[in-house]
Amino acid sequence: MPEPDAEPLSPEALDTFKTQMVALIPALRGFARGLCRDKVMADDLVQEAMMRAWASRHTFIEGSNFRAWMFMILRNHYYSGAKKRARYTVWDPEAAERILVQDATQESGLHVDDVMRAIHRLPEQQREILLLVAGAGLSYEEAATVTGANMGTVKSRLNRGRAGVKALLEGEKASAVA
Repeated sequence: MPEPDAEPLSPEALDTFKTQMVALIPALRGFARGLCRDKVMADDLVQEAMMRAWASRHTFIEGSNFRAWMFMILRNHYYSGAKKRARYTVWDPEAAERILVQDATQESGLHVDDVMRAIHRLPEQQREILLLVAGAGLSYEEAATVTGANMGTVKSRLNRGRAGVKALLEGEKASAVA
């Protein structure tokens, strides 16, 4: 669909356009092969670039650099395709069987409950810092700002809180075994 302010090419300009496009095929092919290192894909890139150029011929400004315009179309198409290809992967059924198998998660809920019970048994200051840093993902500096404590105090409370949770969990395991 032509742009409202773009005038169609004159018959002479259209002939020049066709001639220049055909003359550029070898150079476009060489550039495309250098980009993708695949002869078949390079030919497809050149063909697509030529189709896009033909469809957009009304936007080409007579007297501008046709060669640069064509190479830009090819280059942009290649990099657009590369972005799309980066999001896709090859389907390998054997690998999928290994990867897509998920272990049972029933126990993980029990472990989380044990950890939360242990955290709630900590002194309030340790619990608060542990929940801010380990739970909410705040940095030490952010946790210090939130609680109004010094950085060293935050690190100390966090360390004691982690040790306390570990001791409480190990104590529960020991009492469960006994």
